[in-house]
Amino acid sequence: MSVALDPDTLERQEIETALNTILEGHPGVSVCLTCSFQAEDMVVLHLLRAHLPHVPVLFLDTGYHFSDTYQYRDRITAEWALNLVNVLPEKTVTQQESEFGILYSENPAKCCHLRKVEPLMASLEAFGIWFTGLRREQSPTRKNLQTIEQHRLPSGKSLLKVSLLANWTWTQVWDYTRKHGLSYLPQYDQGYASIGCEPCTSIPADPLNARSGRWSGRKL
Repeated sequence: MSVALDPDTLERQEIETALNTILEGHPGVSVCLTCSFQAEDMVVLHLLRAHLPHVPVLFLDTGYHFSDTYQYRDRITAEWALNLVNVLPEKTVTQQESEFGILYSENPAKCCHLRKVEPLMASLEAFGIWFTGLRREQSPTRKNLQTIEQHRLPSGKSLLKVSLLANWTWTQVWDYTRKHGLSYLPQYDQGYASIGCEPCTSIPADPLNARSGRWSGRKL
């Protein structure tokens, strides 16, 4: 039987305690993590695997990621024996570009919807708890992000969305990464701060807004 959890209480707890509280409060509920293999995702994955070694790790394979991202994904999947689920869009890159042109340049919101949002919403149907690596500090559009909140899918199904790092700073992410000896995407050493599809990712224009380097600032 699931129990109601208070976001404010969870944020006052140590991260491991908060995770325990959530998992123990929802016994038997199916769990997944969406993971683009960015630093935040690796922190949550590291924490979660201690409890659920075979947790499904959902990677939104848009077909446009950096080659470094694919290589890192494959290496970590092998080293950590991950239960990786590559979530694919309905159309291949070639099919989409043939039908709509270069959407990431002309209409990035539509491109994201077709290659990320729709596949993600469909893949979440099988789960009751959805962990993410989202943080409030990542962009102004995430300033009201809650540690836990109910998320309703287009089908009408509701599941618990958990953003364990909602109140974490970038410094805390990297302190954890170094403390636990976690490897990270090589793009960070090149100056990138928010890493997604290669055509829509650049070094941030605003050092206080990591996602200002995404979509040329047209979509945050």
